[in-house]
Amino acid sequence: MSAGAEPVLKETDGPPVLLGPADPPPFTVANAGGVGRVLFVCDHASNRLPAALGTLGLAGDRLQEHIAWDIGAAAVADILSDRFDAPLVKSSYSRLAIDCNRNLTDETSIPEASDGVAIPGNRNLDGAEAAARAAQIMAPYHTEIERLLDSGRAPPFHAFVSVHSFTPVFGGRPRPWQVSALWNRDGRLALPFMAALAARGVTVGDNQPYSARNNFGYTVHRHGELRDLPHLLVEIRQDLIADGEGAAYWAAIVGDALAAAFDSLPP
Repeated sequence: MSAGAEPVLKETDGPPVLLGPADPPPFTVANAGGVGRVLFVCDHASNRLPAALGTLGLAGDRLQEHIAWDIGAAAVADILSDRFDAPLVKSSYSRLAIDCNRNLTDETSIPEASDGVAIPGNRNLDGAEAAARAAQIMAPYHTEIERLLDSGRAPPFHAFVSVHSFTPVFGGRPRPWQVSALWNRDGRLALPFMAALAARGVTVGDNQPYSARNNFGYTVHRHGELRDLPHLLVEIRQDLIADGEGAAYWAAIVGDALAAAFDSLPP
C-alpha cells in the first residue's frame, strides 16, 4: 500500500477481519514458564501494523519513530524477564493501530494525530473498524495478561510491572529524567524503586514526564491497581536504550532498583 492509500479491511458476514494469515498473533509471551513472582508487560513493544492497514497513510520512516512504538522498551523488558525468571507479555502491534495502554473511551486510543503528525488511516473510522482493532489486537493482549494473573500458579505473582520509554525532547524542551516511575495511589513499588535509583545517582522522574494520575497508566490500573497487586509503570529515556548496549546497561540499573523494591514487599 502506498503512503497515501487508505487501509482496507476484508468484509465478512461479521466484524471486519483485521489480522490475516500472514500477520503475527496480537501478543507474544516470553519466558512463559518462568517462576519469578513478577509479571512484566510491554504495551508498546512493536511498530508493526496489520497488513490490512498498510502504513495508515504514513511515510515508512515515520513508523520508526516514537509515535509508533516505545523504542528500546521491548529490549529492556526481555532482559528484565530473563533476570527475574518472570513471564513477559508483549503487544505485537503499533500503538497507531490501537493503543493497548489507553481506555477505549480515550480519544488517543486510535489517534488521528500523534506528536503533531497526522495519521490519515485513523481518520473517520466507522464503528466496525474501530471495534475490529479493539477486539482483535487490544482485547487478546489484555485477556492473556488476565489469564496469567488468574492462573493460580505457585508461587503467585506479587508484583506487576509495565515497561515503557519516552523521548528525550518534547515540544522543543529537553527532558532531564533518565528513568521515571508512574504510579497513582499505591507506592509500594514506586517509592523504594525511586529511592534505589536516586541512591545510585540516577535522575529520577516521579510521575514525569507523564503521570499515572492522568490516564497514562491504563494497563497498570486495570491489572495492578484494581487487583490491589503492587504495580509500577517504568519509563526509560529512549536515547539511553536505543541500541543493545544501552538497553543492557540501563536494564541492569533498573533491574537493581526493581530488586530492591521487590525485596521491600512482604513475603
